[in-house]
Amino acid sequence: MTFTPKGTITLLVLVFGGIFLTVMMALSGYVLSQNKLQDATRVRAQAFSIAEAGLDYYYWHLEHFPTDFANGTGNPGGSYPIAIPDPSGGTAGTATLSITPNTACGHAISVDISSTGTAAGDASHPVTLVARYAQPSVAAYDLISNASVWIGSTDVVNGPYHSNNGIRMDGVTNAPISSSVSTWTCTASFGCSSNRTEPGVFGSGNNQNLWQFPVTTINFAGISSNFAALKSISQTSGIYLPRYSSGNATGTAYHKGYFLYFNSNGTVSIYRVQPSKLTNVYLLDQNASGADYALINNKSLYQVATIPSACGLIFVEDNAWIEGVIPAKVTVVVANVSNSGVTPDVFLPGNISYANADGSDGLTVIGAHDILITPDSPMNLSLSGVFIAQSGVFGRNYYYRYAGYGYEPRGTFTLVGSTVSALQTAETYVDGYGNVVGGYATTVDTPDRTLATDPPPFTPIISSDYRFVDWRQK
Repeated sequence: MTFTPKGTITLLVLVFGGIFLTVMMALSGYVLSQNKLQDATRVRAQAFSIAEAGLDYYYWHLEHFPTDFANGTGNPGGSYPIAIPDPSGGTAGTATLSITPNTACGHAISVDISSTGTAAGDASHPVTLVARYAQPSVAAYDLISNASVWIGSTDVVNGPYHSNNGIRMDGVTNAPISSSVSTWTCTASFGCSSNRTEPGVFGSGNNQNLWQFPVTTINFAGISSNFAALKSISQTSGIYLPRYSSGNATGTAYHKGYFLYFNSNGTVSIYRVQPSKLTNVYLLDQNASGADYALINNKSLYQVATIPSACGLIFVEDNAWIEGVIPAKVTVVVANVSNSGVTPDVFLPGNISYANADGSDGLTVIGAHDILITPDSPMNLSLSGVFIAQSGVFGRNYYYRYAGYGYEPRGTFTLVGSTVSALQTAETYVDGYGNVVGGYATTVDTPDRTLATDPPPFTPIISSDYRFVDWRQK
């Protein structure tokens, strides 16, 4: 017979008992931590839903009371707790709101809403959501055209691109290309040797799964601006420049105006301009040859103005040349409401950039007629901003007779922002063989995300319906 010493049995019991207790304690701790994690996840999910309900509530509130940024209390700048009911009639939790209107020139451009949700009975895991409430602006698009457009084989599109008519798409796109028509007639202006019916969007471009047609028409009447009201605001709160030119369209004096050179120190140097006349230029807005007055002959300093911090609005009742480094959120309006029949143009002679790339600076140019790149523009031109040719065209005339002056052709045109054009746009001209003979050989268009959600004052909208244009968890 074999005997085991009693001390050995006791030792084994202690060892295995210790192991068992350790395993049980670890398992119990794991189960407990998992239960706590599940409870925390459940509470956070409740708090998230409550924060969302707070945003939805104030969305509804602003729909009914669009100028109330204090939740009916009359005390702006506070935090506003809102009890969120549950389906059984009790309280699911509390959404604490903070409402911040973003104003310029005395008008609310958008509203930032912060909603912090806490679950009833457990406020240990709050969730904060932040959203911006605004009318969607044209800055969300790369281009909006009321006419048919041709995207060439060397063009790159990186944002939503829309025409109320047809689109020939031969370039590269990484975003939706949309047309409001099912079919259209492609003519020689769009590279078709004979008039023929084509789908709303057609061509040899890539990512054809992003082509959309027909889609809802964008109302150009809704994009239009109230020039008389903007003039009045500029006179009281911004910068106003009266008409400098004179006479009628047949005289050179009619084509004078102002050169606005923006400085990074918060000022704009304003010059009075005498233009040069170039004959036999292909005029994009007329689809015919004629006289061009885009080239500056001489200029004289008129004033150096500080851009008002509370109202970056400049209203020019004459032709305007714009260039430089934009030091704030600025809107330049070029229109004449004082003289019947006078339709000034905007000219872009050089690069436009921002002093700060953090979204605090931005430019919107609203022209009553054309916005044109000048013949002496840089070989490689870079523009930042939203450019709106309300009744005319955005683009560059074709200086076919002035190639010897170095005006044709150009290199690369880069736009970070948006273009809105009532008429057919063009920055590139090709011959019957597809060779670039004028304008910019390559164009690269990218919308500015920061301007899409926080544009300069009075940037035109594409819908009168307010919506959340930005949303994030803090």
